[in-house]
Amino acid sequence: MTRSSGDRTQLGRDLFMLAVELRERGIPFVLATVVWSQSPTSAKPGAKGIVTADGALFGWVGGSCAQPAVMREAIAALHDGQARILRIDPAGAEGAPIRPGVVVAPMTCHSEGALEIFLEPFLPAAQLLIYGESPVADALLRLGSAMGYYVVAFRPGAPGAPAEANEWVDGLDPGERPRRRPSVAIVASLGAYDEDAIEAALRAGVPLVELVASRKRFAAIRAALASTVPGELLERVKAPAGLDIGATSPEEIAVSVLAELIARKQDWRSAWRPEGAVAAVPEEAAAEAIDPVCGMTVDPRTTRHVAEYRGQRYYFCCPACRRLFETDPESYLASTPR
Repeated sequence: MTRSSGDRTQLGRDLFMLAVELRERGIPFVLATVVWSQSPTSAKPGAKGIVTADGALFGWVGGSCAQPAVMREAIAALHDGQARILRIDPAGAEGAPIRPGVVVAPMTCHSEGALEIFLEPFLPAAQLLIYGESPVADALLRLGSAMGYYVVAFRPGAPGAPAEANEWVDGLDPGERPRRRPSVAIVASLGAYDEDAIEAALRAGVPLVELVASRKRFAAIRAALASTVPGELLERVKAPAGLDIGATSPEEIAVSVLAELIARKQDWRSAWRPEGAVAAVPEEAAAEAIDPVCGMTVDPRTTRHVAEYRGQRYYFCCPACRRLFETDPESYLASTPR
């Protein structure tokens, strides 16, 4: 079916409404926008789609020839948090010169068309789990909030929540919070409950724990925790917290810690996996299947068109091919190269 310009406008509005809803709910997604095309292609510049972490695609960024590569790279973008341009070209990497930031995938259909699609990941705001009621913890709450982090204050027994905190927890256990957002824990209780806070954060799956303490103090803490916390988890603790910039005041220490988080951002952010996310698979490692009807190469991880016959699964580029196969499997299998 051909869409009118009015249909395309409505589709764009619907996608932006979906994007707003996903952002408000803290659900990660990738906005895919066609930025260049070479005919013949079904998608033209300006066509848009949204890919969610579970592999669902909303909108239109090309037909079954383009979708497997779009899905694969969109999921990869959700995993590493990096935007990229995907070029789908009949010549693959042998075609146009590869520019920085451009990923090239072959066009698997018998077409001379080509596309470039901008893939922009939208992740929930990164989360700082800040333990303590010290001046350093207060400074981290203020500066972290100003930098756009989602800040959670852990202050067991405190009389009330700090004004800068998005959440206040009267305890030490992060619960499911590290699964919802990329997270770092900063323990700035200055000895009040350092050991318990570190163990709680590590067992909740936080990939990086910054401890505001001296190396000597951390050596004692590590020895105390070694009997209950696995060594590979303790390797996630960084002490003293922050970059060595000669910081002395609470605000300077907070700046040094946040600067280190920026410097190590790729490490701790990429350790997070959205709930329900499908695995990111490098293109060169992706298994391939041949559609037995049309002969097109299909990625089994992304296609939704699957049929079973005599205990074996077959993958298709579109529902039409699947339906044709189901009417007479033997005739198509007889003509498929083995």
